[in-house]
Amino acid sequence: QVQLVESGGGLVQAGGSLRLSCAASLRSFSSYRLGWFRQAPGKEREFVAAINRNGGSTLYTDSVKGRFTVSRDNAKNTVFLQMNSLKPEDTAVYYCAADFTVINVPTTSQTEYHSWGQGTQVTVSS
Repeated sequence: QVQLVESGGGLVQAGGSLRLSCAASLRSFSSYRLGWFRQAPGKEREFVAAINRNGGSTLYTDSVKGRFTVSRDNAKNTVFLQMNSLKPEDTAVYYCAADFTVINVPTTSQTEYHSWGQGTQVTVSS
C-alpha cells in the first residue's frame, strides 16, 4: 500500500520560507511522477507543482512561479517543495500526490494521481 507523509508545514510571516517534504513508502519510487496540490478554506483543491520521474522536468502554477521549487531525491524516496517569498494567499493545506506511470512527463491533472498524503497546514501571516 502506498503511503505518503507530508511534513514541514507551519506558521510563517509573509516573505518567509518553508520547505515541505513528502516521504513515500513506495517500491520503485523513481517510477512515480509526483505533484503538490493545495486547498485553502472554502476553495477547491488546486495544482501547485509537479515533477517527472527523474526530476528533470517540472511544472508550476503561475502564482508560484519564481517562488516555489519542486525537487525529488529518488534515493531517499522523498519529494520537496521549497517555498520562498510566501504570501498570505499561499495559506492552505498542502498535499503531495503520486502517480505510478511509464510516462516521464509531469502532470497538473489531479485525476492522474492515485495516491495522496494526508496534508500539512501552511499558514502565512501578513
